[in-house]
Amino acid sequence: MVQVTNLTKRYGDKVALDSVSFSVKVGEVVGLLGLNGAGKTTTMNILTGYISATCGTVSIGGFDIASESGKAKRLIGYLPEQPAFYPELRVDEHLGFICGIKGVFKEKKAQEEHIKDVCARVGLADVQKRMIRNLSKGYKQRVGFAQALVGNPKVMVLDEPTAGLDPSQIIEMRNLIKECGANSTVIVSSHILSEIQSICNRVIVINEGRLIADDTPDRLADGRSLEEVFLRLIGYGGTS
Repeated sequence: MVQVTNLTKRYGDKVALDSVSFSVKVGEVVGLLGLNGAGKTTTMNILTGYISATCGTVSIGGFDIASESGKAKRLIGYLPEQPAFYPELRVDEHLGFICGIKGVFKEKKAQEEHIKDVCARVGLADVQKRMIRNLSKGYKQRVGFAQALVGNPKVMVLDEPTAGLDPSQIIEMRNLIKECGANSTVIVSSHILSEIQSICNRVIVINEGRLIADDTPDRLADGRSLEEVFLRLIGYGGTS
């Protein structure tokens, strides 16, 4: 479903990504793990077509994100680390706006039913008539997740989805991601190993723009190589 080949991104003399290659199959929930500044967000931004690569290719469902961006983006739901909203809109109004941007569920009744379904899936049913500016941090993160689910995308790209949430909210977000994995291919980034272990069945590790490991969470956590020691350090670097 997702094919990344020799992905490289340079900002002047700085190399943010250096020939990164990996693939993600249909139905996989894959973690993109690395310290802050390792290149995770740059990878996410290129995967979603937000920025272009210096060289290399990204294919989403067989469509090149650079040359067939419209077709590729229709398959993607994206939750950035800091979701953007129109705070003066109600939750359902904002999701209706997103439907319009994505060009899905153009018929009013179908759109209303879809928004109702998405809100129920992410626990927003009781607040979908409230203004976004009046919601808590946890509910705003749910709105961002709902925004990513609009149109029932085949690929979900989630950048640090639990950042800034309290422990109970983190558990709720983890459950939402797992449920999403039943219907979509999911790529989720984090800098905390324990976070990835609780969600993903495979981990891709990036360090200083290079892919240094690609394996299951248990094998990486229990191994003895330098790469796996690096992973342990990441795991001890945060709590969840």
